[in-house]
Amino acid sequence: MAKCAKRQIAHLDGYVAALSETDRALVNRIYHVQTAVGGLAVPPSMQAWVESTFGDLGAVRTQHVVKVTNLITMEGALFNPLRGVRPIDLWPEVDVCAAIEQTRGGPFCHPESLTPEDIFAEGLPGRVRGKYCITASNIAKYDGYHGLVIFDEHNPLEISSERVRDYIDTALRWAKRAHNADRSAKYFFLMWNCLWKGGASIVHGHMQVALGRGMHYARVEHWRRQALLYRLAHGENYFDDLYRVHEALGLATTIGETRAVVSLTPVKEKEILLISPTCWIDNDDCKEALGSILQTYTGAMGVQSFNLALYQRPIDVAEEDWDGFPAVVRLVDRGDLNVRTTDVGCMELYGSSVITTDPFDVIDAIRSQRDPLA
Repeated sequence: MAKCAKRQIAHLDGYVAALSETDRALVNRIYHVQTAVGGLAVPPSMQAWVESTFGDLGAVRTQHVVKVTNLITMEGALFNPLRGVRPIDLWPEVDVCAAIEQTRGGPFCHPESLTPEDIFAEGLPGRVRGKYCITASNIAKYDGYHGLVIFDEHNPLEISSERVRDYIDTALRWAKRAHNADRSAKYFFLMWNCLWKGGASIVHGHMQVALGRGMHYARVEHWRRQALLYRLAHGENYFDDLYRVHEALGLATTIGETRAVVSLTPVKEKEILLISPTCWIDNDDCKEALGSILQTYTGAMGVQSFNLALYQRPIDVAEEDWDGFPAVVRLVDRGDLNVRTTDVGCMELYGSSVITTDPFDVIDAIRSQRDPLA
């Protein structure tokens, strides 16, 4: 049987038009999709350079930009693969493994003597110990409870499902200990900035954990409110419908019972959402899925630096309505460690994200790792 032609984000509007009436209506309920055409004149003196740099003079003269906006969360993305091959200043070639090794021996390699401890019940300091990690207090806090999960493995790109599971379990135990010390602190946030392009100030592998009071962190709370309004308006669960849209377009799969979505409105390159089958990430299925995705990310996809964040409901009962809000992991590539420029500019901060990676390439990579014959 002949394989179907490879899908590309450039043809998204056509894929939407080809869906059943029900699926098309669901896509249009959540997303606004538009293609913009930009033209330019290339002077003869530039043509050879354009062809050697971009490969196709015609594709530069007439460019198709796919603009996708999530009408519920108002997140947006502008897709133009040509931006991925535009000239960019590079640093001198970095041997990433050597750069990581050069930082070995720092404070995080000796966390019990060279990092502070959190203070939990009765003003006593303490740490939470896992099999492959230990917690510390963040010395420059952005909330009252703000800690670290420091890995015993120095190289943050040395990833296994067993280790990821232990990191998550240790982070959750830290959150519950902090909550037991202060019942008003119940809004848990976990994040992992991997290496310098991801914003990590320390190379040694570590996550950050925080537990807030009063309300959840702003972007999590925004998602909760928009999901609630969606349910009130349409009588459906937003996250279920979000998955259905991506599944209909070929941008979703399942890993066990965990749903994996390659976002149509990524905050930056290769954003993947993992939607847990439960409201908490304290289930082995989702942790196994996360470990698998991270290994694919840093292996087959060649990602060197990333950001990971966990969105989930409060530890304890809250006044807000969290019904139907699952645990969601957001994972995004932060780019080549040798590239001098940052991948976040004014458009990402104040407009819509500019994306060079095709989401269909990302879902293909996930599927090929799970099924080499796919």
